Amino acid sequence: MAQLRTRPGRLLTGAVWGSGALLGVLVVVQIISDGGTDLQDRIFNDLAYLPVTVLSAALALRVARKPGLERRERRAWALLMVSFLFQVVAHVASLAQNFVTGLPAYPSVSDYLYAVGLIFVVAGVLMLPVGQRSGTERLKLLIDSLIVVAGACMALWYVEIGPLVQMPGADPVVLAFSTAVPVLDLLLVFAVITLLLRRPRAGAVLGLLSGSMAVKVIADCSFTIAYVQFGMFFRPGSWPYVLWAAGAFLALLAVHRRMRQDDLTEGERPGRGRLGWLPYGAVVLAYGLLAFVAREQSLYPLGGMILGAVALTSLVIVRQMFAQRENRRLAVTDPLTGLSNRALITERLTEVVQQPLREDRHSALLIIDLDYFKPINDAYGHEAGDAVLKAVATALRAVIRSGDTAGRLGGDEFAVVLTALPSRAAAESIAQRLVDALRTPVIFGDLVLSVEASIGVAFRDGSTTDIARLTAHADAAMYAAKRSGRGRYRVFSPELDTKARDAELRRAIGNDELVVHFQPVVDLAGGDRMAVEALVRWNHPTRGLLMPGAFIDLAEETGAVIPMGEWVLRDACRQAAEWPDAVWLSVNLSARQVMQTDLVEVIRGILDETGFRADRLVLELTESVVLQPDELTVARLCALRDMGIGISVDDFGTGYAALSYLRTLPVTVLKIDRSFVTGIDADPDAYAVAEAVVRLAQAYRLHVVAEGIETAEQARCLVEMGCTYGQGYHFARPMPGPALAEFLAGRRHATVVTPASAGG
Repeated sequence: MAQLRTRPGRLLTGAVWGSGALLGVLVVVQIISDGGTDLQDRIFNDLAYLPVTVLSAALALRVARKPGLERRERRAWALLMVSFLFQVVAHVASLAQNFVTGLPAYPSVSDYLYAVGLIFVVAGVLMLPVGQRSGTERLKLLIDSLIVVAGACMALWYVEIGPLVQMPGADPVVLAFSTAVPVLDLLLVFAVITLLLRRPRAGAVLGLLSGSMAVKVIADCSFTIAYVQFGMFFRPGSWPYVLWAAGAFLALLAVHRRMRQDDLTEGERPGRGRLGWLPYGAVVLAYGLLAFVAREQSLYPLGGMILGAVALTSLVIVRQMFAQRENRRLAVTDPLTGLSNRALITERLTEVVQQPLREDRHSALLIIDLDYFKPINDAYGHEAGDAVLKAVATALRAVIRSGDTAGRLGGDEFAVVLTALPSRAAAESIAQRLVDALRTPVIFGDLVLSVEASIGVAFRDGSTTDIARLTAHADAAMYAAKRSGRGRYRVFSPELDTKARDAELRRAIGNDELVVHFQPVVDLAGGDRMAVEALVRWNHPTRGLLMPGAFIDLAEETGAVIPMGEWVLRDACRQAAEWPDAVWLSVNLSARQVMQTDLVEVIRGILDETGFRADRLVLELTESVVLQPDELTVARLCALRDMGIGISVDDFGTGYAALSYLRTLPVTVLKIDRSFVTGIDADPDAYAVAEAVVRLAQAYRLHVVAEGIETAEQARCLVEMGCTYGQGYHFARPMPGPALAEFLAGRRHATVVTPASAGG
């Protein structure tokens, strides 16, 4: 099927190149042939052009009827199609005249048709879509185009129009038409220059079209100048006819290329670039022509005036060039630090991603974010902050190479674009030198201000084909550097791609790749009461079973912890509903989940769906929730407590939770972090601290669960302190649901402390 679909395209391409080859062969035959009358040469020439012009008109019609084409471009190609039709009719009319009447008089019907076709070409070219520009930019470009046309007009007036007007005894019709042709050529020049100076889209198509018109103008001018200036007539097969043939074939290639494009995929050109010299070139041409005309005049008065005008214009041009350079510098420079701004960094990155990949040349983007900068601004004011930013700029200039680009993206965020590196290690070396240089304290008056920087490094490779992706990779690496301790650099790797990993994690939730393991919580005094804590694992399809440390932080950062938490709660309640009623279930609740406005409704819905009793559920909160609970958070937790659900504070002692908040929140259980348990059987100080925490919890009438118990001696010490419940490898490791069911079967009479009894 694919071959059938591509066959028409191959046939069409063969027809395009076949018609061009036929035209070329016929032109070459005319060049090398000495025989034949002028009439025969003209008939031969018209026949050679017909396949190319007919095919151009047909393809232009197909382009104009393409679905999805914007209105402006559709109209442009319709006008170009009309111009090609006029060329077809012109050649047909010329053939008819040559066969019927012999050589026609000048101007003939075909000449008029050709001239009218030029008008449609100009209109179509000017209507082609280009890049977006402001009104001021459009006015500047119009002036530049008019400057070029004015210079061309002076040249054509001198070599064509002027001598034509002064020809003695010329027929008025012949004179008018002969003068109209250079004027139409000027309009064509105006259209081409205007098109080239405006960032055209689909540059290859318009490049071919512009080349077609350019060679046609050169052929027209050559033909007329030879007749006016030297009295020469060119026959078919001479070089102006070669240029006309080349122009016709270039136009056909342009139409064919546009027809094969699904859309304007070649993008916009970044700017005027190499064509910015055209207005100045036109000025030079005009004054050069004046100097040539006045070569026989004395320096006084005409020659001197010309020299003065040339000098004045040259000075104006030089001044404008310096003004443009200064405007350019201001437009791409950060005013505070003197570094490049975001616009220039974007330009440099555009150049980087467009360069071909080479094994011996590497490019990298460094995103630099200052650590502890906001406290300096808040404590000492913006002047101190500005001093730090200027010092950072100085450090960047001192470290990077002369060919690299350092810039400020905004605030306290900077970027460095490294190009033509011999190896990736060279970029890492520069990143480390930047980290070291930015640790240098900044002196501001009597203050010594210290900052550091977290740097993310992203290399341009086959996966980073656009600026957005390269920047996202560098950002991800920079945030990874911040999470790993700040004041360092990290190189991007796929594991740091937060968006990709977040999408993968959310897919895992939807595909049931998560599993819940359970760890028992036992009565240290040997009682029958018992609970289990639900712990999530990720059964990754390629990396195996992942522990929470590999993905929980990412889930918290991206918000995926909300659907994950709901999944874990639902699955844990579904399994626990099959266990004895005396076994309690403890499930972690993240800070993001607590902030949900519909948290109570979600949990109530899960309990109704699974049939699990609310008074058998304990929700564990981290100290970040306990630290500063707002009124809405407290209200939600109280609503859950009123349903019979127990509230526990997990990992107590690792954060900065104020004890006063334990009175505010409806907490019933306090879980002591494993760091308090470690060493209590050998270190008296560790024992004393752990005992103080246990007594404190008892003073608040909270039940205490000790985590991380690994030895029988640690369990004995906790019993001595009055801690009733424990959890750790000494009793059981986390296990899947079926294994836990077997564990519970061996403890048929096991139950656990309830939040209700803990509160009472």
